[in-house]
Amino acid sequence: MTTRADRRPTIGESHQSLRERVYVELRERIIEGAFPAGMRLVERELADQLGVSRIPLREAMQRLEREGFLTVQARRGSVVTDFGAQDATYLFDVRENLEGLAAGLAARHATTTQLRAMERLLARSRKASDAGRLRQAVAHNADFHQQIVEASGNPLLQELMAPLDARLRRLFRLTSDLNDGDPMCGEHERLYEAVRDRDAARAEELARHHVAGTRDSALRYFSDAATRIADGGNGADSVTDAG
Repeated sequence: MTTRADRRPTIGESHQSLRERVYVELRERIIEGAFPAGMRLVERELADQLGVSRIPLREAMQRLEREGFLTVQARRGSVVTDFGAQDATYLFDVRENLEGLAAGLAARHATTTQLRAMERLLARSRKASDAGRLRQAVAHNADFHQQIVEASGNPLLQELMAPLDARLRRLFRLTSDLNDGDPMCGEHERLYEAVRDRDAARAEELARHHVAGTRDSALRYFSDAATRIADGGNGADSVTDAG
């Protein structure tokens, strides 16, 4: 018999903000692929699964809809939004400019504590990459990007980048199997050195170059997936209705 102490608490039993916890849980399941593109989310079933009422669940789903993770379809309800080549292009158009700005500002304003946090993330990413754990390396690299934004010292920029971060992590998760961790780590290490050395122009240049490189890699992934579908295979981002 499973006792209360033996099982993991549901979200409804957590002492954290219920609305935020539900939102984060759903968002992370979409990012990690547990809720794949095209999957229909049924409020009643999710509420039972998460141990919450429908009110915070509905609020969380509405927020995810505003952020582009869910789409409401006629006669189907809420469905996990697909993420394709055009979505990646839009994301990189914005990201290249904002991340370049963030890197330049970080070179001017990063604190010693923030620089040390970057060093730790780079070390973890390099270790994971050397061990062949590419998805883990990609996760650390995404955290490094977030740390750069935090080190910018610009609250408005941080607010603008927050919803992009979740979309970026979803993209990284989709393409993680195709990423070569070593070059990515090297680019991040050079970016860190520019930030550490307070070279704002160099940091901005490196950040823009890095984003351009990841754009090319991501778009190749979607192009290859489209080719596989055209040839009768299964594209990595092709998912049937799970609802």
